[in-house]
Amino acid sequence: MASKLLMIAVFVLDLIAFGLAVAAEQRRSTAQVVVDSEKNYSYCVYDSDIATGYGVGAFLFLMASQVLIMVASRCFCCGKALSPTGSRACAVILFMICWLFFLIAEICLLAGSVRNAYHTRYRTIFAAEDPPSCQTLRKGVFGAGAAFVFFTAIVSEFYYVYYSKSKGNSFQPYGGEAAVGMGTYK
Repeated sequence: MASKLLMIAVFVLDLIAFGLAVAAEQRRSTAQVVVDSEKNYSYCVYDSDIATGYGVGAFLFLMASQVLIMVASRCFCCGKALSPTGSRACAVILFMICWLFFLIAEICLLAGSVRNAYHTRYRTIFAAEDPPSCQTLRKGVFGAGAAFVFFTAIVSEFYYVYYSKSKGNSFQPYGGEAAVGMGTYK
């Protein structure tokens, strides 16, 4: 049977990661072109950079959630083999989908955090016709990360349930031996 405490802990970590990713999308940095007081040059001024911190926080909470699930299920690498049932097949498929969604979410959150922290530093001199390009993070990067955090949360919970169900159905024919045991003859 799946551990309820583990599932609640993973759900809380995923919920925090989702909330931080949504907050990062809402608080992306914006920029404005400002002309200096002598009107010799113009430069970019960026507002708060809090979205980078939110993105990194979501990245870390999602990573902690994934590590917790994989340690609890031994990542299919260690431990005794699971019984060949439909639960094992579902667990294997959900394991792969869970890792795929996790990687996409982590890439979106990390790339969004890095790109949001990047601020252009050049300026135009002597009132050139083209103002500087104040590059900011494209809308939706943290949103995509939040969506995949949500998908990862759902799939990882189902993965752990099916893994536990398959682990609990470990029927061992012949007493758990690999071969048929030989009895004494009378």
